[in-house]
Amino acid sequence: MSTEYATIRPEPVVLASSEGHHLHFLNHLATIKVSGRAAGSLSVVEFVGPRGFGPPLHRHDHEDELFIVLEGRIVFRSGDLEVEAEEGAYTFLPHGRPHTFQILSDEARFTCITTSNTVVPSFDQMVSELGTTVATPTMPEPGPIDPAHVAEVNRAYGIEILGPPPQPLN
Repeated sequence: MSTEYATIRPEPVVLASSEGHHLHFLNHLATIKVSGRAAGSLSVVEFVGPRGFGPPLHRHDHEDELFIVLEGRIVFRSGDLEVEAEEGAYTFLPHGRPHTFQILSDEARFTCITTSNTVVPSFDQMVSELGTTVATPTMPEPGPIDPAHVAEVNRAYGIEILGPPPQPLN
């Protein structure tokens, strides 16, 4: 398919597993499958990350997130809730609640669907701004991450960074 990634409107689109807008994003691979920027009501981004990866503790002002674990094992944390999710699991994280997660398996592949009833979802745009477009879906070489820049970009998209990423796994 020639579409860089799908948009909600105007036409239905089917993407193969290897299709979408591929980015090296904060030391893992992100592929935008559906963008919310075309007045859509959701965005869909597939991620592949290594063991130990996890975003900083954060809160979305407007967007709810639904994670679907496609491969691997991930622990999700929100308040007192800490739950391990394996292949096939769905995890819903509502906006306004601080949360994070961490990959427990050697690698995990998961989809993040964001939606909002107050704004056009922009999670995929934040991923695009912090990521670097790549032609093929490959894992990036790990490199330094500037937490202040990440926090600034996230703030512009209604995501507040509240704490550091999860501690590295042994």
